[in-house]
Amino acid sequence: MRAALASALLLLAAAQPALAAPAVSTVKVSIGPALADQVDEIGQRDLDILTAELRRTVEKRISPSPDGGVLTLVIDDARPNRPTPRQLMTTQGLSMSSFGIGGARISGDYLDPAGNRTPIAYSWYETDIRWAPYSSTWHDAEAAFDRLAVRLARDQFDEKR
Repeated sequence: MRAALASALLLLAAAQPALAAPAVSTVKVSIGPALADQVDEIGQRDLDILTAELRRTVEKRISPSPDGGVLTLVIDDARPNRPTPRQLMTTQGLSMSSFGIGGARISGDYLDPAGNRTPIAYSWYETDIRWAPYSSTWHDAEAAFDRLAVRLARDQFDEKR
């Protein structure tokens, strides 16, 4: 009985299409122009944190390959769950007790070694404010980064899939 079950599971696994991460040699992350225009409100330090966090998250999910392509990601929008230090300094009435829903929108492309370009578009924003009081400043944006990284690792570049 166990042998039959094991062989049935192997057949099921073989019938499934393999989801393999794309071969990536370089991950480039930048801030989009609309978000860069908010540098005086958000603060350069936090924009640097976002780019580093997105790069780290993607590189954790997709192992670098020397013969891979170039993955270019642009953070077009990011909303914090809590005020950034810059927002706390410049906006009256905000405190670390202030909270809201956040998320991020990321675009870009993947240029494979053969020269084929695949566009990337992904966004995710929290819709339930009940979780926000327990979140860090960029919790929902980091969740969007992680969700994108999972899709990229499965070779699902477009959010419409």
